[in-house]
Amino acid sequence: MCDVVIAGIGQVPVGEHWGVPLRTLAARAMLAAQRDAGGLKPQALYVGNLLSPVVSHQSNLGTLLADNAGMSGIEAFTVEAAEASGAGALRAGYLAVLSGYVDVAMVVGVEKFTDAVGPVIEGAMSETMDYDFEATNGLTPTAAAAMVMRLYMQTYDLPSDGLAGFPVLAHENALNNPNAYFRRALTREGYARAAMLSTPLNLYDKAPYADGAAAVILTRPDRLKKALEHPLVQVRGSGAAIDTLALHDRHDPLAFHAAVVAIQNACRHAGILPADVQVFELSDNFSVYAALCLEAGGFAQRGAGWKLANGDELSLKGRLPVCTMGGMKARGNPAGASGVYQVVEACLQLRGEAGANQVRDARRALTLCLGGPASTAVCHVLQTWQ
Repeated sequence: MCDVVIAGIGQVPVGEHWGVPLRTLAARAMLAAQRDAGGLKPQALYVGNLLSPVVSHQSNLGTLLADNAGMSGIEAFTVEAAEASGAGALRAGYLAVLSGYVDVAMVVGVEKFTDAVGPVIEGAMSETMDYDFEATNGLTPTAAAAMVMRLYMQTYDLPSDGLAGFPVLAHENALNNPNAYFRRALTREGYARAAMLSTPLNLYDKAPYADGAAAVILTRPDRLKKALEHPLVQVRGSGAAIDTLALHDRHDPLAFHAAVVAIQNACRHAGILPADVQVFELSDNFSVYAALCLEAGGFAQRGAGWKLANGDELSLKGRLPVCTMGGMKARGNPAGASGVYQVVEACLQLRGEAGANQVRDARRALTLCLGGPASTAVCHVLQTWQ
């Protein structure tokens, strides 16, 4: 087994890029990653995207984005796994380099929500669910998360603000992230006053959809022609798993079985335990999903994940810092690109480049990206390379 390292990273600020085409957003992140990697030229491009065929009316993104960035003649295609598309593209790139068939691979996650507005977006996101049995009956991802949240709160007897700690922490961490959508603090009082989206889920329990693009360049250390100015980060392990697509088909909707399996497989591949990481970039697209991610990783017992967010354990100086640059909630949720943003942010921590948000002595990180309510789960273990 060879070492696969991340030689370069790039990202654009998450937000509303009304006047910027999808191809340009992607190119900015791709070229930034290439510069960060010392000009390393990829032989393959793996794109993570969810909405483009429906919202931007553009398929065949691999060819479009490679051609637009001046990378003609390379292998290029798109990976789709709902909101875990970017993480799935990273796994594809990692396996390509690990196999030896590709020496240098670029992975880019890109999403352009502002190519459509209003109910078109929610309708497009509903297509990540079981369309015949859920979406056609009016169920949306937000409503599904609200049902999971209600079940969680009733099963484990949570107070009405029991999950407030997750969005409050996310907004606190986003204050010093120049690429975050919302760089403003949130108080528990503000959380309590928020309007309901789908009871009991309120405005601050859901991560905002936004435009964004992030990219990484993967290679093997012996393929680097010159030393880089920054440390290398190794992709030490990777795992992916699915659960039933429809919530009503699950024996236990609060188990997030796919996340459990993905984390176990990635950690087994890396030769570590989840407890060996110093940073955890998890999926907090809904507050209750953050709690269930912690429980899936064994960081908390069933029904106790929410308690960690109500203390200091998940803060930047705590036992297990999570969503260190604001997570999906405050950095913004560019759906199919979110998994690549997680990896870029984890790399900043491991390279010691996270600025005011730097986690002390961060050597190993775990990223977990979910498609739907853990219908798909993709996990990666990253660590500093020596």
